[in-house]
Amino acid sequence: MMKSKPDEEDYWNSSKFKAFTFDDEDDEFSRLKESKQAVNSIRRLVEEDDDEDDVEKVSWSGEPVGSISWSVRETAASNQRTDREPAFPKINADTPTVSRSHSGYSLSSLFKGETALSDSSVRLYAPELRKPKSEYKDYVSDWSPEETVHRMQQGKAVSLEKFRSLQDKLLLLDFSISAHDGNVITAVTLFTITFTVLFRELESRQTALRHFIHYLTETRDQRLLLELLRALGRTEDIALLQYKEHLSIADENKRRDFLKSCLSLPFSPEDSAHVQDHYTLLERQIIIEATDRQAERGGKVEIFQKFPRRASILNMPLITTLYYCCFYHYTESEGTYSSPLNVRQTFRISEKQFFVTALAARAKLKAWVDVDALFTSRNWLGFTRKKSPLGFHRVVDILQKNSAPTQVLQEYVGLVDDAELRISLAQKHKCHDIIINTYRDLKDRQQLLGYRGKVERGSVEERKINELLDNPQIRWKN
Repeated sequence: MMKSKPDEEDYWNSSKFKAFTFDDEDDEFSRLKESKQAVNSIRRLVEEDDDEDDVEKVSWSGEPVGSISWSVRETAASNQRTDREPAFPKINADTPTVSRSHSGYSLSSLFKGETALSDSSVRLYAPELRKPKSEYKDYVSDWSPEETVHRMQQGKAVSLEKFRSLQDKLLLLDFSISAHDGNVITAVTLFTITFTVLFRELESRQTALRHFIHYLTETRDQRLLLELLRALGRTEDIALLQYKEHLSIADENKRRDFLKSCLSLPFSPEDSAHVQDHYTLLERQIIIEATDRQAERGGKVEIFQKFPRRASILNMPLITTLYYCCFYHYTESEGTYSSPLNVRQTFRISEKQFFVTALAARAKLKAWVDVDALFTSRNWLGFTRKKSPLGFHRVVDILQKNSAPTQVLQEYVGLVDDAELRISLAQKHKCHDIIINTYRDLKDRQQLLGYRGKVERGSVEERKINELLDNPQIRWKN
């Protein structure tokens, strides 16, 4: 039945459907609106039976799954995963660990100071249009703790937020420890600690505790590390951690004052003695440095003019300080801070260590009289002899490195007890008399004949060998 024209116009004007016209100004807007409605209807279809709508889908890079930054990182990671090592160093657990290449989990973002799950106030949320539900099951499926750890080892994205109770978190932590994967242990520990703040639970899980302490040390999170150590009652570790802060203090006077404040910290007896020595040494170095700098600038002290100081003594080790004092202040009385004997007594330096340091310093200065005095000792009858807490072959090495003349070397080569070693050193340093006398003492005529062919013809050494060979009183063994 045909409608009249007025009826037809009434129909189109009253209907929710409109006739198509080329000059409709709102047409483009309408089509965009309809497209948006279509998109939202797709979303509703996807979400109709989504029973985990309240769980945020987060990947292990720290961003929610589906966000733009997550997509970029995951694409880059998939292209590089085969040849990239995890950024976090693995630590040996109580039992043999799996190979690093078996771990697909990376903590590079954690090293930048981020946590595994960022604060919700700064998270990047996924766009309105989600992927089909079949694609999210890798991220939000109800994996058991063991399966979750296994997936983390494979580098797959998982969500830890569903492990809400303390029991679930600790179970997850125990499975990560059993997996022997340092990266996974650290990530799970961070999740557990961040959300439960129950540090004492780590005390019975030493492997996880070691990984967590290592992570905090690497990232230099002093505040959280101190909080952890306090919760565990590890007072000595807290003291050592605070003591290490002296390394960041450049000014020597401020460093000295800081070390003085550390003396009251609860160190072990052994560590307490070391800290006391450190403070005493720096205090002494400040005094010596000020005095020597002034003497050097004055230009009146001969040794500073002949051998200008190459560096400051401040913050140098104890043995370096002793060497410095033996070099510049060897003859000073024991009552002065820079006296080598005072340094030895104050810091309980052993006889052997003092001897080696003093020998090296005086040999460097070519002070051979001082070197000789180090070896001279008197017995109760008043006789002198050379004695050393160090093997004489070592003494020869030190002297040779400091360019000692042959006359000096020969004296100490002759004091080496072992005949073969003595001959070897004498040949190396061309101490002919030592070799000739040793073959004479060994009554080895053949060796003496052989050595005669090595010395210069007509030399003093050749004449001495001939006299020994012609001596009828020597009973040669060959």
